[in-house]
Amino acid sequence: MNVARKICGSILLADDGSEFARAAAEFVANLPLSPNCRVTVLRVFTSQQATELGSLEDALSRTCEYLRNRGLQVDSELLLGSPAQVITEYAESHKIDLIVMGAKGLRATLGILLGGVAQQVVEYSSCPVLVVRPPYQQVKRVLLLTDGSPGSDAVIQYFGRFPFPAELDVRVMHVLPPPPLPVMASFGAADRMIYEPLAITEAVAQERAREEEAGKALLQRTIADLAAFNVKATSVLKRGDAATEILEYIKDQKIDLAITGSRGLSQIKAWMLGSVSRKLVHYAACSVLVVRSK
Repeated sequence: MNVARKICGSILLADDGSEFARAAAEFVANLPLSPNCRVTVLRVFTSQQATELGSLEDALSRTCEYLRNRGLQVDSELLLGSPAQVITEYAESHKIDLIVMGAKGLRATLGILLGGVAQQVVEYSSCPVLVVRPPYQQVKRVLLLTDGSPGSDAVIQYFGRFPFPAELDVRVMHVLPPPPLPVMASFGAADRMIYEPLAITEAVAQERAREEEAGKALLQRTIADLAAFNVKATSVLKRGDAATEILEYIKDQKIDLAITGSRGLSQIKAWMLGSVSRKLVHYAACSVLVVRSK
């Protein structure tokens, strides 16, 4: 991947001192960023934390020093307000290319895979958001998701110009819809309704074959688009519930990073994820990059 990169001239790293934020900092430190890229480390505090400003500044300085020692240009901000709102508004007003943050913070609830702040930032940010899950490990296996929509095209363009490490194992995945299963209802013992599968008709079989051919063609086009960025990828075609198939593949194949698009309700505010992207961010056992389409 020696193509000149234009993405990530500015990165906003949300830091709250948690293990998730440390993993996010490690993720950024290990990206082959351009020498001109600037990383802003943002720590947001609430009015209840006003007496802790000294310790917050110290923690912020440690994160900045860690990144500077890795050769990055680093700025810092310590701002008062609601964390999710400050992060999204800062990113928009400063034309940030990428927000990087941990999946959960210091006050995360046990058993919840995505913290409230991260959830709000992913939902409402107008720029791409990378949600990092610890422990940090070098990104080797990447899963790029496509459904042929304009949002998927934006993912391809963003991925092709993103400063990922070399020698990635890139898989491109498309999930076909689950087929309708024809059934016959009958009454069994104790008047219980029993549903029995019927034989698949030729028409249904032909429709499935057409869907599979269309899915394969989509994957081939996506791989060709990535090849224009000198990215080699392999295709993965599945059928079933999209979120379930994706999450199981991530777990079985030990994917390090999943990349998905999103859908927006307006050009300015009220961004909302599609249902599959939302489930992926919440439940995937890996880091997730959500790319907004402009």
